[in-house]
Amino acid sequence: MRTDLLRVVTLNIWNRQGPWPERLGLIRDGLAALDADVIGLQEVLGFPGLPSQADEIAAGTGWRVHHVPAWHIGGGLTFGNAILSRHPLRDAGSLPLPSPPDHDTRTVAFARVDAPHGPFPVFVTHLTFQHHLSSARCAQVRALTDHVKRLAPVDGPPPILLGDFNADPDADEMRFLRGLTPLGGESVYFADAWLATTGQDPAAGPGWTYDRRNPYALRSREPSRRIDYVYVRGPDRHLRGEPLAARVALDQPRDGVWPSDHFAVVADLQVAVRPHDPY
Repeated sequence: MRTDLLRVVTLNIWNRQGPWPERLGLIRDGLAALDADVIGLQEVLGFPGLPSQADEIAAGTGWRVHHVPAWHIGGGLTFGNAILSRHPLRDAGSLPLPSPPDHDTRTVAFARVDAPHGPFPVFVTHLTFQHHLSSARCAQVRALTDHVKRLAPVDGPPPILLGDFNADPDADEMRFLRGLTPLGGESVYFADAWLATTGQDPAAGPGWTYDRRNPYALRSREPSRRIDYVYVRGPDRHLRGEPLAARVALDQPRDGVWPSDHFAVVADLQVAVRPHDPY
């Protein structure tokens, strides 16, 4: 059993669109095969008096579930995010994000994952999707990092941000998270697990998570993009929070059915304190 690493996954499940019963089996099997410690889900539907889609995915696995609605669609139907974990969850809650008027609202699912070397603050979110609303996403990432500053002090375990950020790596909202622009205020820094590891290999490809070779993504006629991310604040002075590996997953169909219109991102993060390399 690995204890010095934390394996994390993020996946936008595409709510109930397409052949959901078949997709549900592919998602559950695919996530189980990744042997993850923590999974962040987006576009999770909640139903009045019934289990949420996150509970459906976790059924029979032993994963703990923390489901957080973001948008109350009507009639008790909600759309939001969830955290699945093989470890106990502490301080689970819902955090607000600013949302543009007359658009669906957004939130953050938060919990401390009580894993070895933890508890690790985990934040799962899904930002506003409209291409022209980068300004809204900029406000949302600043609000997100304000929550991180309050709930995950720098001397504690490294915070982990998982989600569909609906922004390309060179967008201002993603450059802000990587410390490349302050967006007119205080700057921050989080490592993009893909860029820090796999993205350093020219042969690895672009790491698209919304890919036109997936017919569920092609239907929107958008270009292929990398918009799903694992971020971690690190490495810190104890070398916790260093991304060690990252890859795209759940990126193949079975019998013509794809798990989602998005691919998952899986990353291994260093979470145990370790000594610095000798000179």
